[in-house]
Amino acid sequence: MSLPRTPSIRLDGKRALVTGGTRGIGLGAAVALAEAGAAVTITARTAADVEAVAAEMRAAGLAVEGAALDVTDTPAFRTFVAAAAPFDILVNSAGGARHGDFLAVSEADFDAVADLNLRALLFVSQAVAQRLVEAGKPGSIIHVSSQMGHVSAPRRAVYSATKFAVEGLSKGMAIELGPHNIRVNTICPTFIETEMTAKGLSDPAFRRWVLEKIKLGRLGRIEDIMGPVVFLASDWAAMITGSALMVDGGWTAE
Repeated sequence: MSLPRTPSIRLDGKRALVTGGTRGIGLGAAVALAEAGAAVTITARTAADVEAVAAEMRAAGLAVEGAALDVTDTPAFRTFVAAAAPFDILVNSAGGARHGDFLAVSEADFDAVADLNLRALLFVSQAVAQRLVEAGKPGSIIHVSSQMGHVSAPRRAVYSATKFAVEGLSKGMAIELGPHNIRVNTICPTFIETEMTAKGLSDPAFRRWVLEKIKLGRLGRIEDIMGPVVFLASDWAAMITGSALMVDGGWTAE
């Protein structure tokens, strides 16, 4: 009798691309992947932010490169990905929101959120997947979605719509890319304490409402996302695709 052996969660020899990698969840993902052994490339719109984060990660002994790119500039991003060696791992973390009452949603608000959260995510994923297919390599694509891709809340109709769409897109991608051994999954966080959420969570009433919905009784931390990212990128998740990993402290359990 031979005992089964636990697959490795290490990512040595893998190349990872993280969009929105200079802050919040994206930064956490970049650090986690690099600490697991991956050579990480971070992208963001602001060159100074990319350079500062890359320098700090290198000072910590992590393998990282940076590129100042706007994910909504599809031609520029396609050119960048086409010129690089294939990325084994993609974390789509770039995203945004313009929360507001449904009756006040403008076309500009909708277009901005949909372009960033859905359109850009699709075409970045397409570019990375095309390179993997051309090279005959397996891969893992991870979309940072949201609990709001499974439920919704006041003033979040548009944001929620884009995240529900990401969930559907992920499943469609998983079906089509499965034969190429490219896995596609989503991570669905609750409210994580980041720069993006700080303003809303500074309202005591809103913060109280959020904490009442989170069954674990606390806000999420960036560190709560780092393990799930490495898990989905690694051989520990080799048979997982088309799935949503809820990191919501039980918000969607009810």
